[in-house]
Amino acid sequence: MSERVLLVTGASSGIGAALVRREAKPGVGLVIHARHSADALEGVADEARRAGARVETVLGDLVESDTTDALVAKTQQAFGRLDALVANAGFPLLKSFEEGTDADIEYAFKGNLFSFFRLTRGLRPLLKTTGNGRVIALGSYTAHVFRTDMPLFPMSAASKGALETAVRSLAIEFAAENTTVNCVVPGHINKDAGTRDGVSEERINQFRHLIPLGRLGEPDEVAALIQFLISRDASYISGQIMHVNGAMI
Repeated sequence: MSERVLLVTGASSGIGAALVRREAKPGVGLVIHARHSADALEGVADEARRAGARVETVLGDLVESDTTDALVAKTQQAFGRLDALVANAGFPLLKSFEEGTDADIEYAFKGNLFSFFRLTRGLRPLLKTTGNGRVIALGSYTAHVFRTDMPLFPMSAASKGALETAVRSLAIEFAAENTTVNCVVPGHINKDAGTRDGVSEERINQFRHLIPLGRLGEPDEVAALIQFLISRDASYISGQIMHVNGAMI
């Protein structure tokens, strides 16, 4: 029987994979997810298993309710409990206002907000049984940094802003069950080689000087904060929006 169970979406690379590596050890159960990177997800799962964790994987697009349903069912069937949900999977729509379509806006909200509601609704009973549940959503700097000298992605910004509002509301909703709900907001974070959906290195170089620490963050630097927030030490932190962005404002 696993002493601690975590569900991490978007775990095939980047922040999600870094968190899995940090948490993997004997006595830990992991349900990890990716949209389409089956080989990469299995690679992360194998690493975690070698570290002693018990691992289950789910592949699918979180825009589809079948995927969120599968994650809930897998967690219930494999472990029967859940200590922490980390909704890390990102849906960055790097399009301008003029480029975006109604379908793009719908996709952003389904991926970032609707899937979060479906997961928290479906997993709430499992989080409740632990008596010390943790929920983490991953936000985006695009909902906070609005400058004429940096690119603007209004669809991502709007959907991530809505996600933060949901976090604040659910923190109150879940408080009676001793489940905390927080949002971690990364700035510009290095992507693993071969992954997609990020801002190009060329574009980042155009505004790298606007990051006071003068560099991009590393996935493990964000994972470190998440690991703290899902620990027992963070039992009185809830409803918070925390940034990891090198002092970029």
